[in-house]
Amino acid sequence: MIVESDRIELKVALNDTTDIEKEVVAFLNSHTGGVVYFGISDDGNVVGVKDIDGDMLKLKDRIRNGVKPSPMGLFDITKENIDGIDIIKLFIASGSEKPYYKVKYGMSTKGCFLRIGTASEPMEPEQIEYEFSHRVRNSLGRIRSPRADLTFAHLKIYYEEGKKPLNDNYLRTLELLNDDGHLNYVAYLLADENGMPMKVAKYKGKDRTELISNNEYGYCSLITATRKVLDKFEIENQVRSTITPTKRIDVPLWDNIAMREAVVNAIVHNDYTNEIPPKFELFSDRVEITCAGKLPQGLDLEGFFSGVSVPRNKELMRVFRDLDLVESLGSGMPKILKTYPRKNFTFIGNFLRITFPYNWIPEEDTNEESTEKWPEKWPEKWPEKWPEKVEKILSEIIQNPFISILELAEKLSMGKTTIKKIIKELQSNQYIRRIGPNKGGHWEVLNHPEK
Repeated sequence: MIVESDRIELKVALNDTTDIEKEVVAFLNSHTGGVVYFGISDDGNVVGVKDIDGDMLKLKDRIRNGVKPSPMGLFDITKENIDGIDIIKLFIASGSEKPYYKVKYGMSTKGCFLRIGTASEPMEPEQIEYEFSHRVRNSLGRIRSPRADLTFAHLKIYYEEGKKPLNDNYLRTLELLNDDGHLNYVAYLLADENGMPMKVAKYKGKDRTELISNNEYGYCSLITATRKVLDKFEIENQVRSTITPTKRIDVPLWDNIAMREAVVNAIVHNDYTNEIPPKFELFSDRVEITCAGKLPQGLDLEGFFSGVSVPRNKELMRVFRDLDLVESLGSGMPKILKTYPRKNFTFIGNFLRITFPYNWIPEEDTNEESTEKWPEKWPEKWPEKWPEKVEKILSEIIQNPFISILELAEKLSMGKTTIKKIIKELQSNQYIRRIGPNKGGHWEVLNHPEK
């Protein structure tokens, strides 16, 4: 059952008396953001929403026009179904331009709110002054574009492909103009041509001493560059096939979903104020993705890894979401951590690096798909029903070498004791081996001795 908390607000319905602007402002001003559900009563009873599509449009319009600074790119409105009943979920990220306020009352105690416990409380004048004095003033939306002769033919095409054609006022609606009406740095990054490089480097070994290739995908719309980088990683993700007695298991070098999230996040959340682009590097044993920027103010490591969303570049986030390059706010980190552990993230000064170790080491100078085959018969001493369970466990380990015993038990609906016994037998028969400690290590699938 969903209950109200410091990050969750419940509303029975959206109507003229619902002060949704107040709730949005309170979550924008918090360090973690929050969620508002429509169609759920205060006691957690799901009653549903009658006009889902109509209320979603009204909600977006009220937030867009009733809250300042612009919250566009900082909220998601989606439809959810609980026990066959449709409700609305409004996700609000923490903003970087605090204090946010209701347009009707301005930057005052009547207009500024902060989420405290299960309530949205008025901010004290001292709090308002403090947040305003610490407001991020070098955001991309405020920085003037270094060029005034920008064109956006590609951006218009992308929106048309997504059946969201831009109107003549798109520069303002997408927030591509600064406060003085000039094209801003977001416009510069999304223009058909710009001066921002975007490279994918590939090295022969485990270090940077021998460069094989250094492909350039930048100097164009950030959307185009992102698509090209994603395509490059699709091509580079070699697949090795493992044949079991009953099926074929394809093992890519890395998890495609996690890699896509990491690439897009690095591009969207990169700190471009110093004109440093994200860096993508492929080594013989891993991929490294490095982007510029420290953790946003007020966000700690626990919040970062739990998926708390504090978009650094909300205008870019808004466009990437419009074009379905980003699914929803806060969804990227959980998808990455589903396959890769926290230890793969490294904070180095003003940079963040994520490392993707390969699931298997490709043979040198070859892009050909290799095939491994498991024995047609498993050891006769194994219980009769083990072979099927063994294949399921091996399949999961191959797909995710970092998977734990508990995760295997939950995913395969098996007992932990049974899985531990099978794992022990797999190790003793040299099908798998453990690399590193029980906590923080991973599994390696070995070739069968008779191969």
